[in-house]
Amino acid sequence: MKYLNKNKKQFFLLLSFFFGACFLINAQHKANHVQNYEYDKKWKFGGGLGLGFGSRYTDIMIAPSVIREFNPYFSAGIALQTNYIHSENRTYYNNYVKSYNSWLYGASLITLSNPIPAIQVSLELEQLRVNNTYTYRDSNKVKDNFWNTALFVGLGYTSGPITAGVRYNVLYKEKDMIYPSAYMPFIRMYF
Repeated sequence: MKYLNKNKKQFFLLLSFFFGACFLINAQHKANHVQNYEYDKKWKFGGGLGLGFGSRYTDIMIAPSVIREFNPYFSAGIALQTNYIHSENRTYYNNYVKSYNSWLYGASLITLSNPIPAIQVSLELEQLRVNNTYTYRDSNKVKDNFWNTALFVGLGYTSGPITAGVRYNVLYKEKDMIYPSAYMPFIRMYF
């Protein structure tokens, strides 16, 4: 562990916290025998986790959410989200950027449909506050803060409480540098 840099240690700590919280919630849920069955059946808690790694690029997303299951085929709910993006030694719009850091936070509305038990189709409307910092070769720092709207259409494979798949941002803008591409893999868990 002593060979990991500070960002990697923070990432693994955050990842461990997320998975620990999910398992703790599930264990507490199973231990409480007094809960109303209808409440348990209709409301699901969980969320999503997104990880993107590349050459000098890191993207970490955590999105806790709650959904209401209206029937076995349709669910809807809300999610909170936070992202951290870091990129180094890139050229953006003909300018060499020594490093790029971004913190994003916001909320989204999500609808899920399971036409068959193993397939999940999703639609998410996301509103994020974006706080970008660009550090150029001459150590000049530029901050760019704005609101971003995304509309994701997704398709995933469901097994038990976990769904893994890919989603596409219909409103993707490369110039905002929020996501590396319009396509994003995801993992969702609902208990």
